[in-house]
Amino acid sequence: MAHSADDVTRLATLDAAQAARVLSEVRRATLAGQRTPVPPRPVIGASWGRMLRSGVDPDHDVRAAPLGRDEVEQRRRDSPMRPVLPVLRESLLSVADVTEHIMVVADADSRVLWREGSPRVLRQADRLGLEPGAHWGEEVVGTNGVGTSVATRRPVQVFASEHFVRSHASWTCAGAPVTDPRNGRLLGVVDVSGPLETMHPATLAWVDSVAKLAEARLREMHLGTVERLRAVAAPLLAKLGGRALAVDKDGWTAAVTGMPYTSRVALPASLSPGRCLLPSLGPCEVEPLPGGWLVRTADALVVTPATRIVLDVGHPHRWSVTVSGNTGSWTRELSPRHAELLYLLALGRTGRTDRTAAALAADMFGDPARTVTVRAEVSRVRRYLGAVLEHRPYRFRESAEVEVLTPDDPRDLLPHSVAPGVVRARDTLTGVPRPTAQPPAAHSRGI
Repeated sequence: MAHSADDVTRLATLDAAQAARVLSEVRRATLAGQRTPVPPRPVIGASWGRMLRSGVDPDHDVRAAPLGRDEVEQRRRDSPMRPVLPVLRESLLSVADVTEHIMVVADADSRVLWREGSPRVLRQADRLGLEPGAHWGEEVVGTNGVGTSVATRRPVQVFASEHFVRSHASWTCAGAPVTDPRNGRLLGVVDVSGPLETMHPATLAWVDSVAKLAEARLREMHLGTVERLRAVAAPLLAKLGGRALAVDKDGWTAAVTGMPYTSRVALPASLSPGRCLLPSLGPCEVEPLPGGWLVRTADALVVTPATRIVLDVGHPHRWSVTVSGNTGSWTRELSPRHAELLYLLALGRTGRTDRTAAALAADMFGDPARTVTVRAEVSRVRRYLGAVLEHRPYRFRESAEVEVLTPDDPRDLLPHSVAPGVVRARDTLTGVPRPTAQPPAAHSRGI
């Protein structure tokens, strides 16, 4: 019998049926609260814990009603994954057909929008309810390549009885998230699925590389839109005096005059023409442009700095920061890594104060030597938090009121995170003892 989860993965390439039997026993023992012959992989064990807490029935195939055809078509038209379908098809379908797999593309809500591939496997997927419009979130169908990838924001392979719901034990899937290169927001998941005997450990790396190709295509498309905005804005800025810049709807700079170039400006979620406060620029006047905004700084005005910061990490999959003051407020959705970083800084206000680059690197990566990476991440955060975030040491401004909204169950605090500082905080809140030293771990994707 295999002695570790990695052994089971290797065994699956030689004898899928034997590996499936091992995992079936692991699942049975785990659900019965007994000692397991092989511990589940950490990502699978954490997902099973979420399923047990949320009440998903492991022995009954309970499905949410699929979306109607009209709503599926509407979601397809509106989906930010639609432009990268050619990349996904070219990179996945030719191999998927040969290896008896199907390609599944889901949105950020874990709703299946497209699925293509082997006709025989598509018929098997129908029996599992893996069809257009179906909800494959963890909270509905348990641990799986789509929903667990959404929950963890990282690539996940789920084989045989690693699926929480027993009826999926004949299946294998590997999913990887696709994020928006403009803002780090989750756009959806690309997944390759098939019968358990088609499992191969390289599938996950293959799917993840295709997800990265899709993100590169989105980045290329974004650069094209910025270039088009620059062509419109550059002649206009040449006629203006003072400080001004043209940005796209996500705040990426197309052209600038009278001020140093900055690659991106944080914009409020509901920006409208007129006067507003932008954290990095102060009071500004904004006017619409085709595909963006003309921003002119109002240097004569004096605005009281923002005084209240609300860091919302209460949702398992979406996080945000809201900054408020006498001149208004704005909210920004956070990438997984920036949610971790700001949460660690918020902890520092009530406990540790040594938020040097080395201390943050230790808390985020388990390696105090990764100071260059930390400084780069803090620099990115400062682009939208401006003077609210200070450095040497890194901290929120002393005069700011900081509130952190956390989930009702501490185990759902940033569930994607393997950052040592976040793991310690979760374990402290749940009363789980841990050894004092932790080995470095691979970190989550994100901007």
